[in-house]
Amino acid sequence: MMSSRARLVLFDLDGTLVHSAPDIAHAANQALADVGHPLRPIAEICDFIGHGAERLIHRCLTGTRDDDADSALHQTTYLGFQRHYAACLNAQTQLYAGVVETLDTLAGHGILLGCVTNKPAKFTLPLLERMALTPYFAVILSGDSLPTKKPDPAPLRRAAADCGVSNADTVMVGDSMADLTAARAASMRIFCVSYGYSAGIDLTGYKPDAYVAQIKDILPHLIG
Repeated sequence: MMSSRARLVLFDLDGTLVHSAPDIAHAANQALADVGHPLRPIAEICDFIGHGAERLIHRCLTGTRDDDADSALHQTTYLGFQRHYAACLNAQTQLYAGVVETLDTLAGHGILLGCVTNKPAKFTLPLLERMALTPYFAVILSGDSLPTKKPDPAPLRRAAADCGVSNADTVMVGDSMADLTAARAASMRIFCVSYGYSAGIDLTGYKPDAYVAQIKDILPHLIG
């Protein structure tokens, strides 16, 4: 397979590097229980992941992707979610197969690595640390690092700029439409993984530059 070398590879976090849905779902359901709201199945909460924790709680309260819950109820539930999630941040969260191998291989070929996630920094940074991923990344941007988050391209552009790499020489690796949309708007290549939290959307229909079943399958596209 022909490779097209990148100078920088940016990775989404939840659903791409780590399977974090069990802990996110546990915290969300604990917060829902605190306010007397019915709990949500983990599969449904998986479909709600991807646009940051605040939007996740709106979705858990309303059962829809785009509607907003009552402001006061949302605030109380969101605060509860933060408290519960901090307590179980990596209780069940696991690295996906091949993540360390992939990061080691890319770094060994002199490719810069970054993490761009919509997860709030108060959870992103300790989770990366606990999963022993922090040393790999030259840049880490969370959902509240900038005024906007994915699918806005600003975090991807900022990550590339911080690394001194052009957008054309940067690849985004993610699992969702937010990642795909942001990368396309930033004029970056987008590699999508099939195993993450895509909200049931068939990303192959949007023709990503690569669509892989395991994260290590991105390597032939980058280093041959």
